Amino acid sequence: MSPTLPTASDPADSGGSQAVKAQLRLREMILAGELAAGARIAELAIVERLGVSRTPIRAALMRLEQEGLLESLPNGGYAVRTFSERDVSDAIELRGTVEGLAARLAAERGASPDSLREASACLQQIDEVLSRPALDDDAFLGYVTLNRTFHDLLSEMAGSGVIVRELERVMRLPFASPSGFVVLQSNSPQARDMLIVAQDQHRQVLDAIERREGSRAEAIMREHSRIAQRNLREAMQSHDLDRMPAVRLIRQPG
Repeated sequence: MSPTLPTASDPADSGGSQAVKAQLRLREMILAGELAAGARIAELAIVERLGVSRTPIRAALMRLEQEGLLESLPNGGYAVRTFSERDVSDAIELRGTVEGLAARLAAERGASPDSLREASACLQQIDEVLSRPALDDDAFLGYVTLNRTFHDLLSEMAGSGVIVRELERVMRLPFASPSGFVVLQSNSPQARDMLIVAQDQHRQVLDAIERREGSRAEAIMREHSRIAQRNLREAMQSHDLDRMPAVRLIRQPG
């Protein structure tokens, strides 16, 4: 007899779903500054705030520790982690390295015509966003969504579940994602120019993958991550906490 699959009403399935929802909401609260950097997580207060039981909350806290947003305390419980500027820089560098590897493998192994067409269509949509003379908040939001889609497509082109999982893991770290600083950029007069440079790199890496030029594809993605490094330095200098409260998670030097 084949095993019975869990239904939506099964307690185990319901608990797992609640844990995922709690994890997503807690991550939002941390990155929005609702849970202060270094603050101890009061489990009962989170239970009351999110309206779920302690079991999924505990599972969510454990997962966020695995992501690196929380740290376990010696006497039990968790606290919101803080990061040095070097921590964030290293995470961006790691993302660039893994994305570079993904691009090289995609080029060497050969990406499918369907995936290339999908990536090209995504870049066409980004071009339409950037064609506006001025970018408002909606335009930046549209860019963030499309940019993440394009980077996801690139990682899938490598045909490696290992690489996809590793990129998903590193991108959960604060500011390590390809659009980690795009919202902060929207205050800058040079914001659109920087996004146009990034878009040109998108075009170049897709061209390299189509031409089966692995080394070139890898080098472009490594260089692409340098934009995020520059944005990190500018974020640390601007201290624009209203625009990006998660900057509070980065410890100031000295």
